[in-house]
This record gives sequence, C-alpha cells and structure tokens, in this order.
Amino acid sequence: MADKQAIAQSAQHRVYGIIADSVTKEPLGFATLNLRTEKDSLIKNTLSKADGGFAIEHLKAMKYNLVITSTGFNERVIAIDLSNTSSHDLGTIYLSKKIKELKEVVITANKPIVQQKADRIIYDMQADPESKVSSVLNMIHKIPYLAVDADGNVTMKGSTSYKVLINGKPSGMLTNNLKEVLRTMPASTVVRIEVITIPPSKYDAEGMAGIINIITTKKVSDGYKGTLNANENFPQGGPGVGGSFTAQDGKFGINSYGGASIYNSPQTSFVNTRTTNSTNLQQSGYNKSNSKNAYLGTELSYEIDTLNLLSGNFNINGNKNNSSGTQTSKLDSIGNLVQGYGLGSATRGNGGGFDAALNYQLGFKNDKNTLLTFSYQYSNYGSNSRDAINISNPVDYTTPDYRQYDNENAKEQTIQVDYVHPIKKVNMEAGVKAILRDSKSNSAYNSLDSTSNMFVDVPALDNVFSYTQNVYGVYNSYQFNMDKWAFNVGVRAEYTDVNADFISTNSITSQNYFNVIPTIAINKSLKNNNSFSFGFTQRLRRPSIYRLNPYVDRSNPDFISSGNPNLQVVTMNIVQAGYNLTSIKNVSLFIGADYTFVNNLDLQVTRYDAATGITSTTYQNTGKGGGAESNISLNYSPSKLYNLSVNVYALDLSLKGTGNDASSKLNTLLYHVSVSNSFRLDKGWSMSANADYNSRNPNSLQGFKNAFITSSFNVNKELVKNKLFFSAAVNNPFSKYRTETIETTGPGFYQVNNNQLYYRSVSFSLNYNFGRLKSDIKKNRKGINNDDVSNNKGGGL
Repeated sequence: MADKQAIAQSAQHRVYGIIADSVTKEPLGFATLNLRTEKDSLIKNTLSKADGGFAIEHLKAMKYNLVITSTGFNERVIAIDLSNTSSHDLGTIYLSKKIKELKEVVITANKPIVQQKADRIIYDMQADPESKVSSVLNMIHKIPYLAVDADGNVTMKGSTSYKVLINGKPSGMLTNNLKEVLRTMPASTVVRIEVITIPPSKYDAEGMAGIINIITTKKVSDGYKGTLNANENFPQGGPGVGGSFTAQDGKFGINSYGGASIYNSPQTSFVNTRTTNSTNLQQSGYNKSNSKNAYLGTELSYEIDTLNLLSGNFNINGNKNNSSGTQTSKLDSIGNLVQGYGLGSATRGNGGGFDAALNYQLGFKNDKNTLLTFSYQYSNYGSNSRDAINISNPVDYTTPDYRQYDNENAKEQTIQVDYVHPIKKVNMEAGVKAILRDSKSNSAYNSLDSTSNMFVDVPALDNVFSYTQNVYGVYNSYQFNMDKWAFNVGVRAEYTDVNADFISTNSITSQNYFNVIPTIAINKSLKNNNSFSFGFTQRLRRPSIYRLNPYVDRSNPDFISSGNPNLQVVTMNIVQAGYNLTSIKNVSLFIGADYTFVNNLDLQVTRYDAATGITSTTYQNTGKGGGAESNISLNYSPSKLYNLSVNVYALDLSLKGTGNDASSKLNTLLYHVSVSNSFRLDKGWSMSANADYNSRNPNSLQGFKNAFITSSFNVNKELVKNKLFFSAAVNNPFSKYRTETIETTGPGFYQVNNNQLYYRSVSFSLNYNFGRLKSDIKKNRKGINNDDVSNNKGGGL
C-alpha cells in the first residue's frame, strides 16, 4: 500500500481549460492563474493564452485551489482534486464582469512602421493596415530603397542587382519568378521585410544593391494557422491564388506558402526606328502574350531535444509563357526602299526547378547560446524556349523562315558550417562555405530549306555553352553593444574559380579572383527611440547565366542580342548613413544617404554594323564611376482615420566608359517618388489612393527609358472581423495605354523603340485568415544564404 501511494505522489498530473467572458462568451486572453494548496501555499502561476486556453502540468496527486483573476472581472476560485485522476479538464470557466470598476489607465503608442538597425531597414508589414488586403508586390513601393516599375519589376536603390531571401534562405522560386510570386503572395502572410543595405559578413558578397529578406508569418503553438487569397485582374493580368499554412504538433513544425497565377497581356503595338548616315529603318507591329506560374515552398523543423535541432526546406516552381506578334520592316536609303519584309513570330517557353536544404544545429550544455550548424543545399532550374519566325512579302531580303531553340540548365550545391559563440558581451560568428555551380545552355538555329521544304540545322549559328563557377568563402564577425552604441564588424574572404567552355567555337575561358570584403555597421540610439547609423562594405556582382549565355536572339532580324561569356566580376564600395525619427507623435521618418564607387561595371553595349545593317546588343565590362544616393521615408498618422506614406529616392549618377567606350559619359539625376493615402471608415470600410513617379532611367551609357507615372485607387471592406477581407482597385484609370520609349545612340546610328503597354486595369481580391497560433516554430539560427549570384536579367544598371 505504501508503494502505491509513493507511485501516486510521484506521478505527473495536469489541469487545463479555457477562460471566457460570461456575457459575450469571448475567450479571455492573459488572465492570471494561481494554483495553490488547500493551505494556500502558491505552487504555480501562469497566464491564459490569447485564445483563453491554459494548461498547468507536472503536478502531484493532491488537492488544489485555482485562483483566476483578470482586469475588470470578478475573481473566481475553483477547487481541484487530482488525488484519483491524472488529468482534469475544467472545460470553459466563465468570469463575470465587476459591476463597479475604476477606469483603466491605458498607455498607447503607435507602432513604428519603419525601424532602423545598424545594417538594415525593417518595414513592419503587420503595422500597416493596408497589408490585410494587398499583395506583397502592391506594398513594395512604400518600403525605403524599394520601387516597382510599370512592368512590375522590383528595384532596390534604382538597381535590379540584389538578392531576395525568404525567411533568410534563398529560393529558386524567387530567383526565377520574383514578380509573379510577389503578385500572388498575400501581404498578410508577411511579418516584415528587411532591406539589408550593409549585409553582415556572414552573407555572401553578391548583390550590389544589397539583400531583400521577406519574413513570413510563423507564430504558432500546437494547432494551425493560415491565409488564403484569391484575386482577379483584367484586362491585363488574370486570376491568381496564394496562401500560407503554419502548424505545430509538439516538437514538429511546418511552415508552407504557395500560389499560382495566370497573366495575360492584351495586344499592343510597337514602332522601332533607326537612323544612320545613309539609311532609315522603320518597323511596326503588334505583340501579345500570356503566362502561367506556380510555386510552393515548405519549411520543416524537428526539435530532437533542447540541444539538437533538425530543419529543412523544399521549394518547387514552374512557369509557362506564350507570345505572338507581327511586324512590318522597311529600310530606306535616300528616300528609296532598299529592303523590306513582313514577319510573324510565335514564342513558346517554359521553366521550372526545385531546391532543398537540410540543416543540423548542435547546442552546448554549458552555454546554450553557443551553436554549431551544418548545412547542405541542392537546387536545379531548367528552361527552354522555341521561336518560330515566318517571313512574308520580302523585298531584296533572302532570309527564309527559321526556328530558334534554346535550352538552359543551372545546378548548384552548397555546403556550409557556421559557429556562434558569445565571448562575454561580444557575440562572435565564424563560418566556411563552398558553392559549386554548373550551368549549361544549348541553342540551335534551323532554317527552311526550299528544296525539301523542311527546317535544317545551321551549325554556324548554333551555340553550346558550359559554365562552372565555384565560390569558397570564410568569414568572421563580431556584434557587441557599448552603452547606446551597437556595432557589427567583420570580414569575409572569397575565392572564385570560373571555367567557361564555348564548345561551338572550341574556346575556353578561365578566371579566378580573390576578394576580401570588410563590413562595418554602427548604430547609435538617441533620445526618445530615435537612432543614427553608419556603415561601409564592399559588394560584388558575379555574372549569371542570363548575361553569360552566348545564345543570339534573332526574333527581330535587324536587332539581335546575346550574352557575353567573357564577363568579369563587378566590384562596388558603399558608404552609408541613416537617421530614424520616431519621437514625434504619429510620425515615423527615415532619412538615408549613401555614396557608391563602382569599377568594371557590366553594361549593355549596342553596335551597328553598316555592312550587314544589323544592330547587335550584348554586355561588356565597360563602366566605372559612382554617385550619391538619398532616401526619405515618411509615415504620418494624425488620427486612426488617416495615414500618409511618402517614399522618395534620388541618385546623382556619374559614369564614364572604359576601353573602346572611353569617350562615353553619363551624368544624370534619377529619382522615384511614391505617395500613399489611406483612409479608415466606419463598419470595416477603408480606402487608399496611391501615386508613383519614376524619372527617366538609363539602361546603359548609350540610352534611356522615359519617365512614367502610375496611380491606383482601392476600396476595401472587412467582411468578418480579422478573418475575411475584400478589396477592389482600379489601376492607372486616366490612361488606357502607356508608351515606353527607349532611346539608344552609338557610333553612326540613333534608334528609338516605342512600345505600347496596356496600363489601365481593374482588380479584385478576397483574403481569408484562419486558425490561431501563438509561439514560434523553431529553426536553426544558421543556414544557407546564397546571396552571391546576380539575377539581373534586364538592361538596367
């Protein structure tokens, strides 16, 4: 009998239930629970969770009193007997409101939307009410240093040379389909967006403008939570769906996000002209296109015990696009037609890939802040395209119909080891990393044979290209605080080995280079939560397969383009300062200033060949210089009914050519202004009005794209409180079309490309939030961050 009593006394018992309001039946979060013995000795105390639930565990088999209190409610005491049971479900416990109560003194403060750290700017998406009804892409223009052009492409500090991470990790779905993913990703699934302008040494040196890190919602406890979004855009655009799902069961957690969209671009026109000393070329025609995109990302975590943690992620993405067009081309010399033809084109393409990573984190008993992490990641992405060109009504033009095919594939493996160790008040980080890349392309040109009426391969116009790039890095950094100063200093060394095999011409290119990249980021906390920051770093841009691929695009026979397999790394030095003001009531203000120095800049270079009458464009390392940048971001909320957001970016750019382009110079002022007005009305209604202005922008030392204005007006309705939201918007209502004008000047020629873009559109969106979760899914503090390959596909700087 004594043995049985001993066993009962040592057994682990629990009591659980839900606290709720007796009148409204709504759960009461953060109620205080004191568990006492019958003799009134305190055993344990805790708080109810946000959903009113609570559980008190590891109790002995005996009798207790549970005392429950909550501000504005009467105290309640419940007797509990665990002598003969191991688990006691109290069900729903209702608290009644006090009849007489003192008015609570509530101290409130506006949550700043923009926060400044030593090395980055943080935009709190959850603090912006518009995030409940918008996509991430529609929110980008409000974030310091970021902007969106008329085609939906995101720029950072006026550049397309940056890296994008999701939850601190790279993903092929963002690398290859950024705007499609952001267009379908609900902003309500994002906690914050970090614009890392001075990346710490633990990050790879690639991405000249910096890094954009998208942090998705992962607040969980045992249970689940998710967001679903459905949207429609027309006549330009199409239907899309997106969402996220987070769940945790004990030591296992999962966070996933995905989406799919269809995007249609209705038929628009274009006019191309080129003038030389003796000829005038004029082309006109029509284009239309459509695309389909889908992506799915999943993060998994399993806590083996308090010192061992496994985590991993898997992402898959795919896209398919089709376009068609017609073109009439006429070449005149001294008023006489010397050449002409009609052209019909049809392009089909698709791409897809996946990436997977596994991380193992080891903690240490003597110091839980000391961590050792081993990581491995593999990714694969492939794409192919087919251009069908048909020639009609030729005038002194002998090129027959032709077909072009291009296949690309890029594989990447990453092995990484990170070590974090606190030394008194200094946090030391160190690590080693190897990135092994293998990229290939294979393109073919088939010409119509008049005798057999079949398409025959033309070996002289085929391209077979193989490119390997291995990057080996090591870093060491230190973070520490001194009074109100925060320091993040470090150094990174990288060795890059490149081998390119241009099989078609039997030529091989080898490069290797060593870079030492220092990083200094300092933040000073001032009075009233204001702050000042200063930083310096060096960034690299390694050419990606998109700029290296020698595939020659002949979809327009008079204007051809290709990559350059001989491109070299670009180096940029950045000095940055920033000031963040939050001390003025209802105002959040950030002011940033940078100065950059760049060498060996890879730019588009356009040449005209008088012998063939063809203009060709490729990339060359042909620029150096720099410029002073400034950014001002203002958020002003004079009341709960109105919010004003202003984002201004400016760059005074000065570049000059090198080598054969030494005579070329560029001195210009670039700027972007974004203004957003948000109005909160009664009964869940809200409205917003947005306008953006982008100045003309250089696409090389030779040319510019024209300026443009975008505008949008939104009406939003909260259908079910904090659950279901509806939004309707009209974009660019004042103009059905916009003309994008690209001017290019070079030795012996001047050309203008006028492309009509569909501008006006209407969109609808429905966003649904479900579930309720409260704690964080655990993940490794370290993991793979491959921020070291530029994905700058366009002709921007």
